[in-house]
Amino acid sequence: MSLIKNCVAFFYKRRDASRTSASVVKEARELSATARTGLWGEHVAAQFLESQGMKIVGRRVKVLRDEIDLIAIVQIRDREMFVFVEVKTRASDRYGGGRAAMDSRKRHALCRAAAHYLRRRAKAPFRFDLIEVIGKEAAATPPVIRHFDNAFPMETRFLHGALHRRKR
Repeated sequence: MSLIKNCVAFFYKRRDASRTSASVVKEARELSATARTGLWGEHVAAQFLESQGMKIVGRRVKVLRDEIDLIAIVQIRDREMFVFVEVKTRASDRYGGGRAAMDSRKRHALCRAAAHYLRRRAKAPFRFDLIEVIGKEAAATPPVIRHFDNAFPMETRFLHGALHRRKR
């Protein structure tokens, strides 16, 4: 449970520094079991990516109405690449793993968020990864982690922003 409290405290500390630790702990208790599982899965995925040599630069990044679970930077040859990571946490893969949950609506939202995020930065290469975390926090066995590099491409409509800008 302390891992969840730390994750929640870190998240709320970044969003609103005026919150007290007592209110953060109270809100952590009010999180649903699904939300706590999701936080745990994102923490496990971040540790996995760091062990693979990536640097985590953002967690639960809100971009307009969308959210990117993890943003990492990986060094490829002599250049840095942004990696936008979607984390899907499941207790078991009996009904299909996290990859089955990445439908077109979720891919569209992630592409839209990444496009807005990249507009504020210099042009840099990027890719979308998917990480499945299968297991439970309190389980005796470690979770199964499946990492899918370059899980899907950027939607074409977001690649050419000048063609699709709204007229004001």
